[in-house]
Amino acid sequence: AGSLMTTKHSQPQSTFAKSLTSTSTNTPYFKAPESTEIPSYVTKCPSNGLCSRLPPDCMTCNTNYSCIYGKPATFDCKVKPHVHCVDQNNHEQENFTINMTCQFCWQLATTDYVCTNSTNCMTVSCPRQRYNATCTVRDHIHCLGNRVFPKMLYCNWTGGYKWSTALALSITLGGFGADRFYLGQWREGLGKLFSFGGLGIWTLIDVLLIGVGYVGPADGSLYI
Repeated sequence: AGSLMTTKHSQPQSTFAKSLTSTSTNTPYFKAPESTEIPSYVTKCPSNGLCSRLPPDCMTCNTNYSCIYGKPATFDCKVKPHVHCVDQNNHEQENFTINMTCQFCWQLATTDYVCTNSTNCMTVSCPRQRYNATCTVRDHIHCLGNRVFPKMLYCNWTGGYKWSTALALSITLGGFGADRFYLGQWREGLGKLFSFGGLGIWTLIDVLLIGVGYVGPADGSLYI
């Protein structure tokens, strides 16, 4: 009787345990949906273009530790996800090589990067003033290191004043201070006006100074 009772009581427990196991096993598994968001760099990558002409943001390259500064070097690169490019035979590829000069980005020629400009420094001064600029390498140029870097540059902005106009006014109407008024130098212009060009001496001096570019706009910009 004892064994029978044990059997009767153990059977429901076993069935209940199986039901728990079955319920746990058959619970549907929901896989987290994969991200379909397209990376921001894809907008900079031309589709089905030459891999070697892709912008640097579209590829990942291995560092060539054997390259010599200033000498041509070859780098092994791979396109980033969602980027499609082809080789010379119009075949799609992921791994490719690029050829470039072994040098850092800040060593590039001035035509290979674009820098911010400053309108707060004087271009006509002695010594010539410099300003802190932030430079960015152009997309089709490849180099080592950071593609955005600081650099000290000479002031080279312009306010729209023409050298030819200033010189013409100095020759023709310089006795009345027209050249100084045009350059925004009102005090000097009034001085020339009421002194009749310094009796002609100031007028001749200004013609020479403007002619050689020593006297420039009052805002410190360059002539155009």
